[in-house]
Amino acid sequence: MNHSRRKFLITAASVSGGLMLGVTLPTGAMAAFVKPQPWGELPPDNSAEFTPWITIGKDSTVTVRVATPDIGNGVMTQALMIVTEELNCDWNNVRAEYASPNRNYVDGQVYSKEMGYAAFFARSTSPKRVAILLQAGASARERLKEAAAQTWDVPRSEILAKDSLLIHAKTNRRLTYGDVAEKAGSVQLELEPVPKPRDEWWFLGKANPRKVQQPLIARGTAVYGIDVKVPNMVHAALMQSPAHGGRLKSFDFDKVRNMPGVLGFAVVDPTEQRPAIDPKLFPFGIEGTVAQSGIAVVAEHYWQARKALEAMPVEWDDGPGAMWKANDQVNRAALAAVEQEGEKVEVRRGNALEHIRQHKKVVEAVYFTPFAEHAAMEPLNGTALVTKDRVDVWHPSQQGQQAHIIAAQESGMAPERVFFHQTNVGGGFGRRAYGNDVRMVVAVAKKFPGRPVKVIWSREETTRQGRYRDLKAVKLRAGLDDSGMPAALHIRVAGAPGFFARYLNDGPHSSGLVENVLVESRTVPLNVMTGPYRGPGYNTNAFFIETFVDECAVAAGIDPLEYRLKLYANWPDRGWVSCLKEVATKAGWGRKLPKGWGQGIAITNWGMQGKPEAGTTVAAIVTVEVTKDGVVRVDSIDIAPDPGTVAYHDGVAAQMEGGALFSLNMALNEQLTVASGRIVESNFHEYPMLRIGDAPKRISVHFGAVSGHTRMSEVGESAVGPVAPALGNALYAATGKRLRSMPFRTQDLSWS
Repeated sequence: MNHSRRKFLITAASVSGGLMLGVTLPTGAMAAFVKPQPWGELPPDNSAEFTPWITIGKDSTVTVRVATPDIGNGVMTQALMIVTEELNCDWNNVRAEYASPNRNYVDGQVYSKEMGYAAFFARSTSPKRVAILLQAGASARERLKEAAAQTWDVPRSEILAKDSLLIHAKTNRRLTYGDVAEKAGSVQLELEPVPKPRDEWWFLGKANPRKVQQPLIARGTAVYGIDVKVPNMVHAALMQSPAHGGRLKSFDFDKVRNMPGVLGFAVVDPTEQRPAIDPKLFPFGIEGTVAQSGIAVVAEHYWQARKALEAMPVEWDDGPGAMWKANDQVNRAALAAVEQEGEKVEVRRGNALEHIRQHKKVVEAVYFTPFAEHAAMEPLNGTALVTKDRVDVWHPSQQGQQAHIIAAQESGMAPERVFFHQTNVGGGFGRRAYGNDVRMVVAVAKKFPGRPVKVIWSREETTRQGRYRDLKAVKLRAGLDDSGMPAALHIRVAGAPGFFARYLNDGPHSSGLVENVLVESRTVPLNVMTGPYRGPGYNTNAFFIETFVDECAVAAGIDPLEYRLKLYANWPDRGWVSCLKEVATKAGWGRKLPKGWGQGIAITNWGMQGKPEAGTTVAAIVTVEVTKDGVVRVDSIDIAPDPGTVAYHDGVAAQMEGGALFSLNMALNEQLTVASGRIVESNFHEYPMLRIGDAPKRISVHFGAVSGHTRMSEVGESAVGPVAPALGNALYAATGKRLRSMPFRTQDLSWS
């Protein structure tokens, strides 16, 4: 799609007296527009469930098609705000519907042509997405104005569009958007309008509406994957190989065949032949989407299926994972690997090793983080109906386009005959980005053709079948110059296959401010499967780097805030220094605290890829109290972000607060352990999470360091980075004990 004034392509067609507006040429499928079907009703064959981008009805309701699933992060609200900015419609009359991956496929990538995988991923403020939605809103507005101008026989320039009204001030005449929506559908403009400059925005950056799904959540009417109900539906309880990569050895269904409600079983065989898939649709790697050995019991109701599954004799072959007998063995393997030369050089600049040998003052430390589970509130689930000529899937995916292709491949149905229905998502954090859960749902449902099958993983099964944050060990060495600043940096990282080396060079520390840098990586061949976990790679790398920076500051005898200000003084992006100063002022850095109290500081950036004025920079200060016997109470968290431009203040603040709590839990509590290749923990009694009583008294988000740069970088991942190291640095200040591994709850923090 070319967004120039002359080449911007518009679909404008009247449907039921309304205006449909899209950023593509019309096709036959578009003419078959039908209203979105309520849950439980399947759309007719050959129908297109959604039209691209915008519709306006006779009642002036504006419907925006949103491709990105809202996982609680406000992306749907943000999309509506972007359209509202240019359409000048009444916010109370705007609603959203999920775009259809089926339409995207059938109509030549109508939603993803320029954005690729990112089109259906939960990123709401990427430049291309913002440009598309602003242009769609502006083009719809001008067509409505032209329709009103033709109705009144006046120049379009005399028409004001505001709050879903079209006003001709000279004659005091008014029309609603709905009054002329049908007429606007036939309007052809000589030139498409240019969206207004940012300094003229009236809604973005100024309005703070509630998230559009909040009323549904409050009333209990929001439909999540686990809420889906369709006629004639049956239920399946699923069990997969307890050791990732293992195989089903035997089972005895006859033992449970006659239990109440039991209808049958389904075996998922990973060796079953499946069609090839396009690797371009799977940026995290196809291996994360493959089937895992499993068995499900199908019954009339879920509890019947689950009790039968629990009673059925099942035997597994754990495969190569069985070699990892105990968790200490796993940890030792990773820690030993960082003492060896890396298999791969991630970054090489200058001669770090030689410079470290030449420096009198060398700081060295080894850090470790375990596997961690996403622990989303909604357990894994999905519903699928497989028939001889079509497949329907209802699912809380984080990437509907990928899920659509996986469902097609697993069912063997042509993609144009597969309909993926996005539901609300009860927490994702990266776990639902791979689509292997979609595959397992369809793999079970295709064994029961003609009946919708809702497949549910129990909480225990969800925990043990994660795609976890990868286990990592990291060794850092720095040679400090006479002023105490790092002149050379050597990093060795080792761990489970995954994101372990990603983002280690994503910061000023290795983007030119340190002249000599060597980053090496080594893979430990564990069987446990890993995947993106909120702030993939970044979440623990931030802990390693910012704890190490603190250790360098202590070795140099410099205050940790002053050390960072000095370290980043020459970085071209002034947002780093601004964020540090803002958070220090607001948190009262350096004030006298009682004994057993401490403050810690950290600053990180998500998404900069080594470049200034990119990504979202976040500085955090955590203030803690530690009792003499080592009980930790987090008193407060202060955060100063700089995403460039803030378009939705309340949404950014909510993401900062949520990311801070996520990071606190990650640092204090989270740890999965391995025995014979199997995950030991099952439910929250073994995998503790923060409770309301554990939350800080105050989390404050301060916007005084927002630079106003033109980027609107994503914020959902960014706050996860600095809070964990800031907490560890605060605990050091309070107790004198340096924490180099997670979780902190397992370590002795007592003091006297």
